[in-house]
Amino acid sequence: MRSAFKICALALTCASALTLAACNDDSSFNPQDQVGPNPPLPEPQQFLFPPMRLSKIVGWKEGEKPTVAQGLKIEALATDLQHPRSLFVLPNGDVLVVESKSPDVQPIARPKDLIMGWVESWVTSGGDTGPSNRITLRRNGDGDGKPQTRTVFLDHLHSPFGVALVGSDLYVASTDAIMRYPYKTGDTAISDAGATLTPLPGGPIDYHWTKSLVASRDGSLLYVGVDSNSNIAENGLEAEKNRAATGKSTGRTAAGASSRAACAIRTG
Repeated sequence: MRSAFKICALALTCASALTLAACNDDSSFNPQDQVGPNPPLPEPQQFLFPPMRLSKIVGWKEGEKPTVAQGLKIEALATDLQHPRSLFVLPNGDVLVVESKSPDVQPIARPKDLIMGWVESWVTSGGDTGPSNRITLRRNGDGDGKPQTRTVFLDHLHSPFGVALVGSDLYVASTDAIMRYPYKTGDTAISDAGATLTPLPGGPIDYHWTKSLVASRDGSLLYVGVDSNSNIAENGLEAEKNRAATGKSTGRTAAGASSRAACAIRTG
């Protein structure tokens, strides 16, 4: 089945290559024409390959840094990471870097799905770029802002994103479950396999797959953000069950609520 789709996708891609090249060279477009209460809109057109402007992956050059405000200084905390997506600072100052890749479980039902994935691969770095789906620890022992210790804190995770610490329990929100691990202050690695606190909506369709996580101030509750499974419910409403929601857990059980995928607790 996948082979047939690939052949079809290749044929469509070859037929539309010139169209794509032309779309990237539209010098007649003036962004200022789109400003104001009555911007001129072009007539709708049908394309075998829709017009697109594709960004280019550049990355940081050796020694290159972002520009910061006067009086501030910026240094790299960690390099050579594979898809770092979120940070969590432990009470002792250790920094956890969550490295995560897509679970890649989306079903291929149409040639369009293969073409879409192919085009996305041009503008993302989701390919096989090295080990990921892990949490890396950085520790700065002397306070100079340059971590001396780097270890793989947790490995072989399933597309992790959110992290929360409650007492001696470290929680990690993977794409399909909240996992609980034993933690002691000063640990540089956790070898325990962990226990599943509660499953989360994952496959067989799992488009917006990152799950954020935050604990309440007193540590009695965990909140996990679960994003929608589509942009405009194009996968059907059944695929949106328990999605675009914030789940609430006591640390032993979980229940659903409504909201979006980013979670934070505001103090004060």
